[in-house]
Amino acid sequence: MSSTSRLAPPPGPAVVTQTAGPAQVNPLLAAYLTRLAAHPLRTKQVTSGIFSFLTEIIANHLAGVPSKKVARDAPAYEHALAAAKIDSRAIKMALYGFFVSAPLNHVLVGKLQQVFAGKTDAKSRVLQILASNLIVSPILISAYLASVAIISGARSFNSVFAVIKGGLFKALRVSWVTSPLSIAIAQNYLSPELWVPFFNLVTFMTGTIFSTMIKKQRVAEAKAKDKSKDN
Repeated sequence: MSSTSRLAPPPGPAVVTQTAGPAQVNPLLAAYLTRLAAHPLRTKQVTSGIFSFLTEIIANHLAGVPSKKVARDAPAYEHALAAAKIDSRAIKMALYGFFVSAPLNHVLVGKLQQVFAGKTDAKSRVLQILASNLIVSPILISAYLASVAIISGARSFNSVFAVIKGGLFKALRVSWVTSPLSIAIAQNYLSPELWVPFFNLVTFMTGTIFSTMIKKQRVAEAKAKDKSKDN
């Protein structure tokens, strides 16, 4: 697998505020915000796990990844899973979202919030964005790439490091465009209690788009390889 094909979608913006009490919002969103306020880490873990799982499955469909072949006499659930393109990788990505992404994001964002707590002037906002992009995002992206490398079969330090080295700055360049834009929108147009669900949605959408692009490249490479064998 080339370093380009390993390039993972950068984690979403790493700057959020403490959630306030929900006020006149959709009942489902209000329930989510209530759970987020009561159990922040657990709620973020479940959300990240579900979104990571869905991102993998949706990208499989959009990219035209071939379904897993199962025997005709296999149980009905195996045929259903194959048709839905739900594989072990999707499960592993869900575990990554639950056990790695959400806890790491929770800790790093918490530290960032402590530093900029109560600071709403323009200079502090700019410094917050810079800290997010130059400190927090590289850590989150490196953790993502390392996890993806291990899920893809890398077992040695050198193999994992090669994936991080090949994808980090490519992912950061994208993050440095999308993250400030998303943060600026949140700072200027959204109430504090909507920041977390907004960034969750941004992360889910950008992650799905990037995963689809990567998988399309892999499908094309596989087809080209098969074609060269035939020739």
